[in-house]
Amino acid sequence: MTPFFSRLLSRGAPILGDVRPSDAAAIAAIHGLSFQRGWDEHEVYRLLIEKNVVAHRAVSGRKLIGFIVSRLAAGEAEILSVAIAPAWRGRKLSRQLLDLHLRCLAGLGTRAVFLEVDEHNAPAVRLYRRAGFRDIGRRAGYYQGGANALVLRRDLG
Repeated sequence: MTPFFSRLLSRGAPILGDVRPSDAAAIAAIHGLSFQRGWDEHEVYRLLIEKNVVAHRAVSGRKLIGFIVSRLAAGEAEILSVAIAPAWRGRKLSRQLLDLHLRCLAGLGTRAVFLEVDEHNAPAVRLYRRAGFRDIGRRAGYYQGGANALVLRRDLG
């Protein structure tokens, strides 16, 4: 069997779990590929060691391929970022991470989850709306280049 097919067939379903501070470099790399202004490794590390931060990852083999990060405050959470490595996009991995993350947040007593998303990021907007988030506002010119942000909310119970 060729190495390509061997790698392809050895790819099992990604494993979802908690992020570790040692994942900071991998998260920074994916974030940099996914957003106009990526986080650097030091920023990610500082975020991950905060007691009020909850983060999950998707791993294939030994490689981190996706993540979601939220910050908790007063019974609410704000999703700060969700990103999937380019080669893994379009496989519903972000939905799996979001579902796990929301269940975890609910288990921690979180009553509401908020986030901001570029109104032109159709896949992300679709993901959040399918997951039960609803529009509660808009931030005009929030992103570089002048794109507006939709402010979304989902109640957890």
